[in-house]
Amino acid sequence: MPSNAGTTRLVIVESPAKAKTISGYLGPGYVVEASFGHVRDLPRNAADVPAKYKGEPWARLGVDVDNGFHALYVVSADRKQQISKLVKLAKEVDEIFLATDEDREGEAIAWHLVETLKPKVPVKRMVFHEITKPAIQAAVANPREIDRDLVDAQEARRILDRLYGYEVSPVLWKKVMPKLSAGRVQSVATRIVVERERQRMAFRTAEYWDILATLAVAKPGEGPRTFNATLVALNGDRIATGKDFEPTTGRVRAGAGVVHLDESGARGLAARLADRPFTVTRVEEKPYRRRPYAPFITSTLQQEAARKLRFSSQQTMRTAQRLYENGYITYMRTDSVNLSETAITAARRQIVELYGERSVPPEPRRYTGKVKNAQEAHEAIRPAGDNFRTPGDVAKELSAEEFKLYELIWRRTIASQMTDAVGSSVSVRIRAVSSAQEEADFGATGKTITDPGFLRAYVESSDDENAEAEDAERRLPTLVKDQPLTADELAAQGHHTQPPSRYTEASLVKALEELGIGRPSTYASIMQTIQDRGYVVKRGQAMIPSFLAFAVIGLMERHYPRLIDYDFTASMENELDEIAGGDHAAVDFLTSFYFGSANGTGDQAIAHAGGLKKLVTENLSEIDARSVNSIPLFTDDEGREVVVRVGRYGPYLQRALPGEQQVSTPAPSGEGEEGGSQGDRAPIPEGLAPDELTPEKVHELFLGGGGERKLGDDPSTGEPILLKSGRFGPYVASGERKSSLLRSQSPDSLTLDQALQLLSLPRLVGVAPDGVEVFANNGRYGPYVKRGEEFRSLESEDKMFTVTLDEALALLAAPKTRGRRAAAPPLREMGADPLTEKPLVIKDGRFGPYVTDGEFNASLRRGQTPEELTLEQASEMLAEKRAKGPAPKKKAAKKAAPAKKTTAAKKTTAAAKKTTAAKKTPAKKAAPKKATSTPKE
Repeated sequence: MPSNAGTTRLVIVESPAKAKTISGYLGPGYVVEASFGHVRDLPRNAADVPAKYKGEPWARLGVDVDNGFHALYVVSADRKQQISKLVKLAKEVDEIFLATDEDREGEAIAWHLVETLKPKVPVKRMVFHEITKPAIQAAVANPREIDRDLVDAQEARRILDRLYGYEVSPVLWKKVMPKLSAGRVQSVATRIVVERERQRMAFRTAEYWDILATLAVAKPGEGPRTFNATLVALNGDRIATGKDFEPTTGRVRAGAGVVHLDESGARGLAARLADRPFTVTRVEEKPYRRRPYAPFITSTLQQEAARKLRFSSQQTMRTAQRLYENGYITYMRTDSVNLSETAITAARRQIVELYGERSVPPEPRRYTGKVKNAQEAHEAIRPAGDNFRTPGDVAKELSAEEFKLYELIWRRTIASQMTDAVGSSVSVRIRAVSSAQEEADFGATGKTITDPGFLRAYVESSDDENAEAEDAERRLPTLVKDQPLTADELAAQGHHTQPPSRYTEASLVKALEELGIGRPSTYASIMQTIQDRGYVVKRGQAMIPSFLAFAVIGLMERHYPRLIDYDFTASMENELDEIAGGDHAAVDFLTSFYFGSANGTGDQAIAHAGGLKKLVTENLSEIDARSVNSIPLFTDDEGREVVVRVGRYGPYLQRALPGEQQVSTPAPSGEGEEGGSQGDRAPIPEGLAPDELTPEKVHELFLGGGGERKLGDDPSTGEPILLKSGRFGPYVASGERKSSLLRSQSPDSLTLDQALQLLSLPRLVGVAPDGVEVFANNGRYGPYVKRGEEFRSLESEDKMFTVTLDEALALLAAPKTRGRRAAAPPLREMGADPLTEKPLVIKDGRFGPYVTDGEFNASLRRGQTPEELTLEQASEMLAEKRAKGPAPKKKAAKKAAPAKKTTAAKKTTAAAKKTTAAKKTPAKKAAPKKATSTPKE
């Protein structure tokens, strides 16, 4: 697209990938450059604060709370080089177009660019929701001004989160543990996960039984000859199912009016119904109709990608970002389910091509969003362009994960404009009278789909893995009232009530969305933050809170309940929306929240309490550190109270009789293990979930004080073989022998035979011809064979137990590889660093995977995987390392200078003076170290 003759324009976007795609759609006269995301932010620590502000009392916050909440923004160290490049380019062009994303974050980035570059040429805002040639050309032709209301809302959110994090986090340092963090949304998300785990801990299972009958028709017509029916009532009273039991007691709910069958009752009834006639008493047939699902928004995309593709929220958003930046899908941060007329036309046209005209409804479908506090006037997430490309069209252009996500988005979009799925559903009741004259009613349901409609393109998954798929059919024979049936089989079947399922990333995002907490742009970062902070760990897809999370949330609930209240957090989102709409002033909102003001716009409960500042400082001394770091479990059979203590070195169990733990003063400085009578202690093995601390498991952990488990006895010595948990992980021990578990072994499944194998190490393989013994063993760097001082690595752990003497000698005779071992190939080659153009690779190191450019290394953060790390993230991590400079080299210890010869008289005089001085001068106390931690948001 040519620009005006002689006019040069600078287009600034966030990422190099986006810049590359857009530059292909613009003609000569356009320079497209990336800002690499945000260019300015509040200072991260004291070192980031400019010298002229260091003496200001508000510099710690980076926000002048006494002067209209003026924010101190600094250019990130890893952005200075790029900013210099943009400043230079800005001086060489006639116009600047800011083409950042069309949401609050993008609007704020555009504003920060203007504030930082201070251009002397006209600046225009260029917005679009897909990166296609028509969309980019339209955006250039129709620019607008920066929306200051959106900028104010984003700035208010940033300042709000800084105030919350920097004021509340130090409370956690003092009362729980150093370096913890609190956050306006992360703390609420953690609370949701903790509350679910509490429900699981309080849950008591119940057993209930029913009867499954396999029934047959005498003269089969349409449909199968046999079908299954379940006992639903006995003598008119409903048979108890899982929903009829109290989750905390395992007993039937009061007033439920149900029959609770146990095993003997169910088996006895089945025997009394054997060979008895069965009769159909009721047949109800209804039409079945299912409407298509709305197109994807950010949260539903994350949920379905987690269910169908097993993607994490971060992985989904990173993959979607790449698809968007390369022109395959529309903008992926949205809570709008709306499709443009162009998109609807494209979808309907493609449905006709692929599925026929009957699959398109007469009128286009329109969807209304149900998201609480929905905002951002974007389209839903859909394939980009006026003509959707099928997955087959793009398969060769995309990576495996990009293709999977694109296909998911394409199918959901197409399905949203297709016809309903229709069919019929049937409900049947059958009765039999037992030999004891008991009336037993059985029920069965069937579903037949006559026209699958949209289900031909897309079937939504469920968080319940046992749930029946939408397109599944259950066919029944054609049945009529009073029709006789016979029972081919009557099987009593037992069931157990199940605790509520743990949250997955998908279901937690859904919960936050339903509560009106967070925004599309924040869900993925929230999921990552609560894992990075150590509050939540993932086991498969399940999110399990740590005991640290229990302590933090317990403190917040007792002393700052409003700060983690769901409605309060959602109300703040409402107020930010009002700021974005120009209906409220950001300063009034922040003033009310931080200082308190009965007439302010902030939450009144916080305002009347005097605001956040007063709330976190006024009653700090009243918070009992020992109490908040103690999580009560139960009282054991001997009357001892069993609690989990969150200590400096991790959580541990403690039990004592009532009153024993309150003998001494509370533990200071958040160290829950310092004060009081200690009672019995036992470590909690890493990876054990809170709800797994049952009385039986706790008793096992207290055995021997080390959480040991007996696997059996050694047949050769008679000594017990114990599985223990130590500082460096699980190990087996018998007498004086000890051996760590192999990497491939799990403590839960370790057998006695495997333990005996481990205790046989080091294994004598044989004796070499020269009389030297050859051993196989496991070491710090893996399995190996040894002869004298010669070592060679083995290819696998199993080989330690099977390698023969000839094989070992052949290995030992081979030339030794240079160094400790041959350099392993990189885990992944990432391409050139956008900032330095050096090739980046991910390698596996002693402490885990790390990214390197050959000069600087940066370890991957908790939760990051080599497969998911993006080039932009890797570049940013290494830029932070470069900003800090190379690690200082350790200086060699200086040798002490030889003592000079001194006459005996001089020695005596010097010694006397030294002694006299020591008597006169009292020893100085070591000055207390200053706290250097910076609050995390």
